[in-house]
Amino acid sequence: MSYNLANKTLPERAAIEDEKSRLFDLWQSNLGKAKGDAARLMGERAKRKGKWSEWVRGELDAMSPPEYANMVRAEVNRLVAAARG
Repeated sequence: MSYNLANKTLPERAAIEDEKSRLFDLWQSNLGKAKGDAARLMGERAKRKGKWSEWVRGELDAMSPPEYANMVRAEVNRLVAAARG
């Protein structure tokens, strides 16, 4: 499988570019909300203690669309890493 766009047909390249554009628009319009959801999840960390990770997984699994859940997951991971110092 080639990742070189020059090896793709014009319709395949157009489909790839359309998907990239869709994902960028989703990211751009939902970044603030994703950061807010990540902060909310982090806010539960002290209260839920050892069960926090499991609870966060359940919350992320319930989010839709999956691309949005991935944005929140990335932000939670960034916040956890920052908290570790």
